[in-house]
Amino acid sequence: MTSAPGPLVIGVAELLRRLGTRREVTVSAVLDDLEISSAAVSDGGEVEARFVLEAMTDHAITVKGTISAPWTGECRRCLRTIEGTMSVDVEEVFDTRPVEGEMYALDGDRLDVEPLIRDAVLLSLPLAPLCEDACRGPEPDGHPIGADASEAIDPRWSGLGELKFE
Repeated sequence: MTSAPGPLVIGVAELLRRLGTRREVTVSAVLDDLEISSAAVSDGGEVEARFVLEAMTDHAITVKGTISAPWTGECRRCLRTIEGTMSVDVEEVFDTRPVEGEMYALDGDRLDVEPLIRDAVLLSLPLAPLCEDACRGPEPDGHPIGADASEAIDPRWSGLGELKFE
């Protein structure tokens, strides 16, 4: 007894029999472990993909479309939690005889788009998110941003304060 395919597995037998035909599909799933050091797909965040599949040969299919997902991260300056929605366009080839690093594997008449979605989402998460462009970051303890902090200067560096530049 074979298990039922997951929500990200698409049957493509009919496409492979009719070269040049196209089919639009929309798939969605909650995927775990989509995170990098600075951001992650929101817990319980559903990843959605809208694709156009096209049979190129009797063993290869192109997948073109858009993947979107909600994400959360920390502002790189003030460390506040921020949220956003990422959207990434993809265009890839699935083949029964894939060349490693150039295309994804097509398993007979089933197309598993999960590896494509995982790769695209992880590469599109922000590496250094900002809550806003003008974020100045947190105020140092006891020294508000812009305040005169001359009393905090290490005495070994005090001579530099006397330098005058023209």
